[in-house]
Amino acid sequence: MAQTFYKYQGTGNDFVMIDNRSQIFDKNNTKQVAFLCDRRFGIGADGLILLENHPELDFKMVYFNADGNESTMCGNGGRCLVAFAKHLGVIKDKAVFEAIDGLHHATIKNDIVSLQMLDVDVVENHKSHVFLNTGSPHHVQFEDAIEAFDIKTLGAKIRYSAPYNQAGSNVNFVKKISDSNFRLRTYERGVEDETLSCGTGATAVAIGMHYIGETEKNLIDLNVEGGKLQVSFDVENGAYKNVWLIGPAKFVFKGSI
Repeated sequence: MAQTFYKYQGTGNDFVMIDNRSQIFDKNNTKQVAFLCDRRFGIGADGLILLENHPELDFKMVYFNADGNESTMCGNGGRCLVAFAKHLGVIKDKAVFEAIDGLHHATIKNDIVSLQMLDVDVVENHKSHVFLNTGSPHHVQFEDAIEAFDIKTLGAKIRYSAPYNQAGSNVNFVKKISDSNFRLRTYERGVEDETLSCGTGATAVAIGMHYIGETEKNLIDLNVEGGKLQVSFDVENGAYKNVWLIGPAKFVFKGSI
């Protein structure tokens, strides 16, 4: 049976979207998910997202990495799913939905989606990097030669090495542009390559840079490979609250396969 899908992207982070409110998609078929995300034999995407009914909230988000496995939170995917929900008529300009890491609030105006992320209570400050969880685990380190270096090789090396090992971590390389602007590139586990953007990664960079004193701002501009994102937050007793990821989320095309 043909599967109807929608393609969305948020600053180049692209996703296959499926309306699964009727529960017709087999979530246990990892090979099918990987096939749909394959850029040569399938549709092509960094991940696949199901929109499902929720008994109390506007909808539920189920996210799969491109390797076919269900994964942790995806910030850009969540923003794109809000745009998809509006397209389907599930919401108008506001949403409250459940993802694997809990409840998320969101607003949408034109193509700009603002998504409330997890509070962050713990940031590990190591000599060479910081580590924190923004719905997904993120290693953040400076890289002056950010425009021209082998991110796939270096990212994979860090992703699989101790203390992350097989479970892995996403890896972000950062260059400071100004007090409120940072350039970053991200190697994503599950994709096992660089992606043009990573929402939880941008959130991790913004919070991490504030934590180590590289900025005093609480509204940070992030230049990613696929465009620009913003992250805002409040700081209360050393914890990061009211964290928002802000950026475009756009419909690309609809099809069946």
